[in-house]
Amino acid sequence: MQKWIPKLANLSAIGMFLILAMGALVTKADAGRGCGDEWPLCHGKFVPAHTISSFIEYSHRLVVGIVTLILIATFILVFRYVKRKDAKYFITGTVVMTLIQAVMGALAVVWPQSSLVLALHFGLSLLAFAFSLLLALVFTPWGQFQRDTAIRSGFKVIVWITAVYSYVVVYLGAFVRHTVSSGGCTGWPLCNGEVIPELSGATGIVFTHRIAALLLFVCILFLYLQAKRYYPSSDKLHFGSKWSLILVSLQVFSGAVVTWSMGNELAYLFTGMIHAVIVAGMFGFLCYLCVLTLYDRQA
Repeated sequence: MQKWIPKLANLSAIGMFLILAMGALVTKADAGRGCGDEWPLCHGKFVPAHTISSFIEYSHRLVVGIVTLILIATFILVFRYVKRKDAKYFITGTVVMTLIQAVMGALAVVWPQSSLVLALHFGLSLLAFAFSLLLALVFTPWGQFQRDTAIRSGFKVIVWITAVYSYVVVYLGAFVRHTVSSGGCTGWPLCNGEVIPELSGATGIVFTHRIAALLLFVCILFLYLQAKRYYPSSDKLHFGSKWSLILVSLQVFSGAVVTWSMGNELAYLFTGMIHAVIVAGMFGFLCYLCVLTLYDRQA
């Protein structure tokens, strides 16, 4: 049974990635009510009518159900056969976050909730994916978190501040989607043709997210420059910082493409999913850097 643990860990990470991407699609396609106000049934059936919105919402539910079963099996095997405590922490975090977001998703269907709460749903999904990714890494060479050299205390602070702040920016992005505020800023990089638009309503929400995303790019750029200065290119800290910078750069560009694609429904949905997928990768690398700091050798 032990040989199945790495495979199940990988499937869990892939499954959480799919849940996150499909959840973004549900929001972008406004398919959250595709099954009416029923859960777990969809319009009174286990297999609903083939409308686009019900298909998207039901597919999301189905994937969540399958991944939950995989997570349960992984949880049991990890606690029975794996001695590493971090693996147990990661699978526990994955299961807890998945269950919370599943309950929130069900409640959102039965009792419609505010955009503030719905935006948190994506944030929990992101945390679940990050935990599952770290679990999968445990069974690879990248999962050897222990170090032979100490990490500078200042670098640790930068890593954690950047990771926490990135979560705030992600939440703001989810809030933009759930408040249907994307159209508040037409054009990019200008907002409605202005450097600083009137900060009210949807325009204020989108513009706040744009400024926050710009500051996140600056933070990760600074993080990478510090890693490049103090650690060799072969160091995991250098590697993680570099890919965080690459992905946040792609994130900024994909955000611009999302804005440019408004008016073309299919392109808007596709670019919105890409935007969510990239942010998952970026946050995953930042969480990886956070874990590395926890295993720092004491000088």
